[in-house]
This record gives sequence, structure tokens and C-alpha cells, in this order.
Amino acid sequence: MHILENPWRGKALPDDTLNEIPMPSTDAEAVEALLRQCPSAGETPLVEAGGLPGTVWIKDERARMGLGSFKALGAAYVIACEAAETHAEDLKQALAGRTYVTASAGNHGMSVAAGARVFGADAVVFLADTVPEGFAERLREKGVRVVREGAEYEASMAAAMKAADDKGWTLLSDTSWPGYVMRPHRLMEGYLAMAAEAARQMPQPPTHIFLQAGVGGLAGACAAYFRKVWGDAPRIIVVEPSEAPALQAAIEAGRFVTAKGGVSAMGRLDCKEASLIALKGLARDADAFVTITEEEGADVLPELAAQDLATTESGGAGVAALRLTDVPDEAVSLCILSEMAQ
Repeated sequence: MHILENPWRGKALPDDTLNEIPMPSTDAEAVEALLRQCPSAGETPLVEAGGLPGTVWIKDERARMGLGSFKALGAAYVIACEAAETHAEDLKQALAGRTYVTASAGNHGMSVAAGARVFGADAVVFLADTVPEGFAERLREKGVRVVREGAEYEASMAAAMKAADDKGWTLLSDTSWPGYVMRPHRLMEGYLAMAAEAARQMPQPPTHIFLQAGVGGLAGACAAYFRKVWGDAPRIIVVEPSEAPALQAAIEAGRFVTAKGGVSAMGRLDCKEASLIALKGLARDADAFVTITEEEGADVLPELAAQDLATTESGGAGVAALRLTDVPDEAVSLCILSEMAQ
């Protein structure tokens, strides 16, 4: 595990690219009000895990809205907001005729699929060659048109962007860049429901919070909300694969950069470019950025499975980093189990 203390904590990253980029939202109340109207919405549990340093609480997102991941709160929330904005009498057909397109390394595509289906839209998801075919089949079962494109996530994202321009489709990415911030900002806002639940469920404020990151949406949203609720006291640690240190590399460079690395088994975290919204927020809110190796990400899985917390290398990355961290015996840590085992 490689640890980088954040030199920009409480300040702004000195990158002019970020000047027009908004900070992550902290308005969880608006998100929860809309989600209460969804029949499949409901709180996910907070469970105490044993065999780890200190006291450890895990927010278990594996059953979120029946989609198996925290991502259910993201793209589907954006689509629900856009359906509500039509003021249609029949929301089930509010977005008929619209096609949402995205690239996905995993569960983001499922959230797009779910939201599109509920409100009458179509969905097209571009997948890199590294995404397992089993996941592609899950998308097809939800009525999604799956397109294979490129050897890695960045190539599939470029293809999705081109398709949106060529065909007039609505691009719904979970990352942001200059000129594309509104939907990813709202998407990250959807994750606040998870953060607000965790804050209510915690029996006491945590001393340490471990947040795994791909493009950084989960980490950026949760860190912003947790700072709002608990202030500067918790130490917030962002966790990435050593093969995809998009945020750590940018923090170290003091500006947005594209990270280098091979293919990671932490597939949902295997993103070489950070969301600019997440990067801007985490430069202010995170205390440290750590990367874990493939072996370190895998080693924690049997321990979690033995406690009925089976997940993937991506889902358990925060717990894996905690397991390697020298926290005191009196520490109270919060981690997020972000997805079910595949």
C-alpha cells in the first residue's frame, strides 16, 4: 500500500481547469425526498465487522434498490429528476423517445438501465473488452443495447461520447470534464442518500473513513457530506488500485493528469482519469490518498465472506486499505461495501 498525505487539504488544487467546476453537493434532503417516492427505495444496513483494527462499521450497499450496488443512487436518480421535470401525467412514459448512452466499467450501466426502463427511455451502454461478458448479459436482460468498444474504459467512454454527438442521444456519464458537469454533479448528489443514512446509523462519529474511488464519484460525494456532518475530526482516506491511481496522481502533480497502469481486477475502480468534480472536492476534503495492490485487494475477501459480507475487490477496497492501516485500538472506522460479489 502506498500512502500520499494530501498537501491541499482544506485548500484548492492549483489547477485552472477546475475554476469553473462546481464542488460536490451536500443537499441530501432533496435527494431523499425524491427517493421516498420510489417503491424500491429503502435504507441499506450498517453492520459491525470483526477481525479488523479498532471498531469497524460497514455500510452494506449490496442490496441497494435491487441492483446490487450503490450506483443505483446515481444515474437512476439523474433520470428520475429529468422525468419529474417534464411534469408528465404518466411518469412511466415521461422520457419516451429519449435514448441515454454511457460507458461503464460495471454498475453505472445498470443504474442507467434501471432509470431508463422506469421512465420509458432507451439505453445504450458501451463496454470495454475487459468488462466480463456476464455483466453484459445482465445489461441485455434489462433491455439495454450493449456495444463493445476499446481495450479500456477510456476508449469506451470516447465511443459513447461520439455516439451521443452523432445520434443526438443523451450522454449520462459518471465522470465530469470541462463543459460536461451538470449531469455528473446531479449523479454524485444521488450518492448523498447513502452518506446521510450512514451518518444517521453510526452510533458515534467515526475517527477514520475509508472511501474507494474509480473516477471518484462515491468518494467525492461522501467526503463532502461527512465533512458537513462531522467537520474536520474524521481522517478521510481515499483508496484506489495501484494500477489506476487517477486521484492520487493528480493530487501529487497538483493538477489533473491521466494515470498510467495496467488492467486491475478492481474493475469498477480501474479508471485512469478522475471526475473533475470529485477531484476538486477531494483535494479539499480528503486527508490522504492510498493505493493498494491486486493482492492486497483480494486478500480481504475471504475475511469479509466469512462474515456474510461477500463482495468483489472493488467493493471491499476500502476495507482492504483499513486492514493494512495502523489505526489505534480505540479507532472507530467507517467503510462502504459498494457492491455484491459477481
